[in-house]
Amino acid sequence: MRNAEYGMMRTCNFIFALGGLVLLGASCDRVTVPPKTIIQEMIPVLESKKPLPEPEWAKSATIYQINTRQFSPAGNLAGIRKQLPRLRELGVDILWLMPLQPVGVARRKGTLGSPYSIRDYRALSAEFGTMDEFKQLVDETHASGMHLILDWVPNHTAWDHVWMTEHLDFYTRYNGELTVPLDENGVPITDWSDVADLDYGNPDMRQAMIEAMQYWLRETDIDGFRVDMATLLPNDFWPQLRPALDSVKTVFMLGEGQDHPEHFEHCFNANYGWKWKDVTKDIANGRQEATSLDTLYDFLEDFYPKGYYQMYFTQNHDENTWNGTEKELYGDAAEAFNVLAFIWQGIPLIYNGQEDALDKRLAFFERDPIRWKKYAQTPFFKQLVDLRHRNSALWSGVHGGKLEKIRSNDDARVYAFYRGKGDDKCIAIFNFSKQPRIIELTLDNNMAGAYMNVFGNSTVQVGGSMDLTLKPWEYLLLSNR
Repeated sequence: MRNAEYGMMRTCNFIFALGGLVLLGASCDRVTVPPKTIIQEMIPVLESKKPLPEPEWAKSATIYQINTRQFSPAGNLAGIRKQLPRLRELGVDILWLMPLQPVGVARRKGTLGSPYSIRDYRALSAEFGTMDEFKQLVDETHASGMHLILDWVPNHTAWDHVWMTEHLDFYTRYNGELTVPLDENGVPITDWSDVADLDYGNPDMRQAMIEAMQYWLRETDIDGFRVDMATLLPNDFWPQLRPALDSVKTVFMLGEGQDHPEHFEHCFNANYGWKWKDVTKDIANGRQEATSLDTLYDFLEDFYPKGYYQMYFTQNHDENTWNGTEKELYGDAAEAFNVLAFIWQGIPLIYNGQEDALDKRLAFFERDPIRWKKYAQTPFFKQLVDLRHRNSALWSGVHGGKLEKIRSNDDARVYAFYRGKGDDKCIAIFNFSKQPRIIELTLDNNMAGAYMNVFGNSTVQVGGSMDLTLKPWEYLLLSNR
């Protein structure tokens, strides 16, 4: 979504222990239960019979998020098309575009309103261009060897959405009145005043939502969706949705959420690595030790079904606008954690501007174009994207190699691991501290061999033990491919 307040609310009543530190979400009292939750409790979630379909190209992919309003001086689809050759050269695989539909006028925030306050699911905002221009963008994206997913907002609409006139019964009632979206506990999210909650207890509304998503697949040939606030929808909706979408084409589905492991069984290929983001920010700011990543990894492996993977990031539209730039959030550790996002176990995200060392928070409700400079970080990200393509050990989830921890003489500050798949191998060693470290590592026999320093020109022969010195926040990334 796009709200700092909800960033705390989404962890309500959830306790997560990491490295001896217990993180408690804000306390929430149950006031009422929304119809969507009642339906979820009354209707059993359908059992998954086989693994979810997944496009072959998604396994080694990198996602690039485009904030269309801010991506170019024009702030439209034509501005994206002009930069397609550069994005192709960067090597990214999936372009994720924030919502393109018309934005609501009623109760609008700021001058232009939120892209997540949608007035018509089946239309394209004149702010960005025409439907024909969008189809041309999709065609050119495909011709460039990339794929495109559209941000979808199924939990709520603008207050002047066409359904408000045609289907008022599609909306949730709270104490007898239409309401802003409700959180997981059935409490109105007061800061989301520009949108109205949809009622998933209404089968006709569900069908209309599914048909609107199918419309974009059929009419524009997009490749899937990033689903906004998937965590707030009832779990029995996803087994309805995914087969309906795959009947048009096999889609890639990214869900904004982390608390529902069953999402991987019924709809989504990937979800959000919010816990990873929080833990890495804590390590960068000295609030947790590197061993917290071990605890997190074990938790995720137990919590989610086999085949899961998450999207990892240091920036996205929410982080950048509401919490801070990469430098504000990670300081001198930013580059190291971007490397980790690409190689840990999930699918990495580049937020538009990161390849140019974006150093500003982009406004959300106004025009605030990125001031592109010399694309200074492009070689860095291109190297990481290319590495994922050529080294299958680094592919997402079970498509890649299992993460094996390498023990060191200082596990509190040094984080080292190995991933191997077939003949492909990768070793990563990080100094996650503000001081230089003399590091001693003990490696298993399967890790031995000749490796290339990914960000250097040297060959490294790895054996049973390894000694090296790393500067503050320095890393060594080794690949045999």
